[in-house]
Amino acid sequence: MQPGINSNILKLYLIKIAKWFMLFMPIVVLFYKDNGLEMQQVFILQAIYSVAIVVLEIPSGYVADVLGRKVTLLIGSVLGFAGFLSYSFSYGFTGFLIAEIILGFGQSLISGADSALLYDTLLVMDKKGQYIKHEGRMVSVGNFSEAFAGILGGLLAAVNLRYPYYAQTIIAFMAVPAAFTLIEPERHKKIEALKWNDIIKVVKYSLHDHKELKWNIIFSSVIGASTLTMAWFVQPYFELVVLPVTLFGILWTILNLTVGVSALFAHKAEAKLKQLKTMIGITILIPAGYIIVSRIDALWGISILFLFYIVRGIATPVLKDYINQLCDSNIRATVLSVRNFVIRIFFAIIGPFVGWYTDHFSLQAALLVSGSIFFILSVFTLLMYYKWMKISSKF
Repeated sequence: MQPGINSNILKLYLIKIAKWFMLFMPIVVLFYKDNGLEMQQVFILQAIYSVAIVVLEIPSGYVADVLGRKVTLLIGSVLGFAGFLSYSFSYGFTGFLIAEIILGFGQSLISGADSALLYDTLLVMDKKGQYIKHEGRMVSVGNFSEAFAGILGGLLAAVNLRYPYYAQTIIAFMAVPAAFTLIEPERHKKIEALKWNDIIKVVKYSLHDHKELKWNIIFSSVIGASTLTMAWFVQPYFELVVLPVTLFGILWTILNLTVGVSALFAHKAEAKLKQLKTMIGITILIPAGYIIVSRIDALWGISILFLFYIVRGIATPVLKDYINQLCDSNIRATVLSVRNFVIRIFFAIIGPFVGWYTDHFSLQAALLVSGSIFFILSVFTLLMYYKWMKISSKF
C-alpha cells in the first residue's frame, strides 16, 4: 500500500466542506439587489454559471484521468478560492459575471475527480467494498455543511451582507492545502496524452458502446435530475402550505441534515436490499414523493418532503457506486463527469418546462407533471439497464 494514502479520505472531507459550506446561499438574492442587480440579471448569472459547468464537465473528468486527480482537484480548489475572492471585491454585474465563470470552471474540475480519487484510494487500500460507506459520508458531510452554513450565513448577513462572502473566501481556501497534500493513487492504467478524440471515445463508450454502463448512467442521471428539480420546488411548497417565513431557513436546514443522516446509512440499506431492489425502491419512491405532495396543500405535507430527502440521501452514493463498478480506473473521473453532464442536460430540459407549467397552471399541477415525467423516465431506463445487465451476465 502507498505510504500515507489513507490520509486522502480526510482531505477529501475538507475539500467537500469547503465546497458545500455555502454561507452566502440564504442571502444571495439580497446581496445581488444590494449591489444594484435586477432579477433578470440574477437569473442570467446563474444560467452562465450552469453553462460554465456543463461546457467543462466531461473535459474536466478527462483532464483528471490524464493529469491526475490530485492536480485537477488542486486547480479546481484554487479556482473556487479565486471565484469567491473576486465576489468579495466586486460591486456590479461584470464583476459577479467573472466570479461565476471562475466558480463554474472550478466546480466542474472538482466534480467527478473527487469521487474517482476516493474510489482509487480505497482500491489501493484494498477496501473497495467500503466505497458506498465513504461516498455516503462525503454526501453527508456536504449536506451537514450546507445546513449549518445557512444558519451562520444568515447571522453574518445580519451584520453586513458582504461578510458571508469574506468568510466564504477563507473557507474556500481550506481546500487548497488539502488538495495540494493529496497522494495520487497508483492506477492500473494511465492515459498518457490529452486528446479530444479520446474524450469522445470515453463518452461514446459510456453512452453507447457499453450498454449496461450507458443505461446505469442514464438511470442515475434521471434520479439526479429529479432530486435537483425538487430542490427548486421546496420553497414554493413552503409558501403553498403557508409556512411562516421565519421557519423557512430552519426547515431548509433540517431537510439538508436529513439527506446527510440517510447518506450515512446508505451502505447498510443497499447491503440489505441488494442492487435491484434498491434501484426499484428509488424508482418508485422518488416520483411518488412528487405525486403525493402535489395532492397535499397542508402543513403536514412537509413530512413527505422529509421522506423524499431520506431516499435522496440513499440514492446519491449508491448510484455512484454502481457506475464505479462498471468502469475502469483510468476513465472513472471522465465517466462520473458524463453522469453529472447528463444530469444537467435533463435538468436544463425539464426544469424550464415545469417552471413554465407552474407559472401558467399551479405549483401542485407542476409537481404532478414532474412526478409523472420522472416516473416514466426512471421506469424505462431501469428496464433498459436490467435488460443489458442480464445480457452481460451471460458472457
